[in-house]
Amino acid sequence: MARKPSPLDVIRLHNAVFYAYHGVLTDEQNLGGKFEVDVDLYCDLSKGAQTDHLKQTIDYEAVYDCIRSLILERRYLLLEAVANTIAEGLLSRFRKLKRVTVRVRKPGAPVKGVIDFVEVEITRGR
Repeated sequence: MARKPSPLDVIRLHNAVFYAYHGVLTDEQNLGGKFEVDVDLYCDLSKGAQTDHLKQTIDYEAVYDCIRSLILERRYLLLEAVANTIAEGLLSRFRKLKRVTVRVRKPGAPVKGVIDFVEVEITRGR
């Protein structure tokens, strides 16, 4: 008999904000700027939903702490590198994760035009 696949539920963290020194331009690296991060964490949440125990799910405070340390531990030139580092770091730390989507935004990115922000979205899975 074929095993029934586990459900793929999602926990979302929206708009975690950090001040960091990422960017290609010297001013971005020296002055820093605001970065916003969203993550969608895809996993089976049924055990946590049934037991109401934190150990049976993904602790989103621990997720936030992981994102914070990853985005602040070193400097990056590209948003793509920041997003990939966060995605790979979350998959590495949280074994219950099946897939993660990370969005990193840079409000007021230095482009020759008027924009609200530049955003990179990366999805990684196991």
